[in-house]
Amino acid sequence: MTNLSIGYSVNKLKEQKQIITICIDGFDPEYFDYIDTPNINKLIQKGFYKIAKSMWPSVTNVNNVSIITGEYPNKHGICSNYRYDNKTNEEIYMESNEYILCPTIFNRTKIKGITTLIATSKDKLRTLLSKDATYIISSEKPNTWLIDKLGKPPPIYSIEINSWTIDAARYAIEKYKPQFTYITTTDFAMHKFPINSQESNLHFKMIDESIGKLFNQCSNATFFLTADHGMSNKTRLVDLGNILKRNNINNHAVPIIKDKYIIHHSNLGGAYIIYLDNSKIQESLTILNNTEGVDIAISSNQACQKYKLYSERIGQIIVSGKKDTVFGNSSEINLPDNLRSHGSEHEMNIPLIGYNLNNPDFVFNENKDIGNYIINEFKI
Repeated sequence: MTNLSIGYSVNKLKEQKQIITICIDGFDPEYFDYIDTPNINKLIQKGFYKIAKSMWPSVTNVNNVSIITGEYPNKHGICSNYRYDNKTNEEIYMESNEYILCPTIFNRTKIKGITTLIATSKDKLRTLLSKDATYIISSEKPNTWLIDKLGKPPPIYSIEINSWTIDAARYAIEKYKPQFTYITTTDFAMHKFPINSQESNLHFKMIDESIGKLFNQCSNATFFLTADHGMSNKTRLVDLGNILKRNNINNHAVPIIKDKYIIHHSNLGGAYIIYLDNSKIQESLTILNNTEGVDIAISSNQACQKYKLYSERIGQIIVSGKKDTVFGNSSEINLPDNLRSHGSEHEMNIPLIGYNLNNPDFVFNENKDIGNYIINEFKI
């Protein structure tokens, strides 16, 4: 170990329980009404379970960064999967660690010489989160030694990929013995298959079995299991940008959910950022708040207060949709059949499970509180 002189002794590190956090992408609490998860149930029975809240917008990048920093978007700066920079006229995938504005757990632990591991199904979360992690696994760019152990990972658009990621993390934990591990999956199966379908059941059966093997190997560890967002059936596509243009309001409408995994959601989600001239804000808000499918349209100032967003990376108007609604450019894409997606307030309920905590009195209300707990435990 290195850098142990900064207020943290070797003995203290040895006493600290290993901490393992698993973020299951798109794990809506509703799944518990339909699926059998005996191994996850063991964690709940011996620990605790509650329905907590994600950050808004309820999308992957925002919430993974909040978990791994313990901060709201107004501190870490990630307010979407994808953003428009109106100063440079660029559209940017928010998938690089350079966009995170505050320290992550990996940054903090490196300073203290605490060993860490991150294992991701989506490679975009490797590039976003993994700076300063000691050991890194990406199922899309797998380590050779893991292929020798587990075989090649399944395709990213498969129901097998997430169990492979968790199994890979288990082998890496056995090999490297990191003190903190973060495992994060992909929500392809949640987008693609109905909640009570055979494919959905098989997907969770594999995840649950992999978690069971990990728990048996690391039964003395502290475990957290949570999600970045929930998931809803979507039956209505609303083109907000076109609606404003029909009212002679020029605008640039940006899908918050957009990333390179378009098979998941076709870049259609329940939240939108709209850039337009300041003189058109009030007129636009009136139009949008009277548009079918819109739950709430608010100004950027209101959004920063309500959702704790970072003002420099959002537009003039923020929109959140009704549970059945997604926003997108209807000239580019039609609403897919049986679309399931997220992004709105309706996908902010997420499960939060904790097991074997040193501090059982710690209060958890949001998924980011897991990051706060870990920071406090490691005193980083």
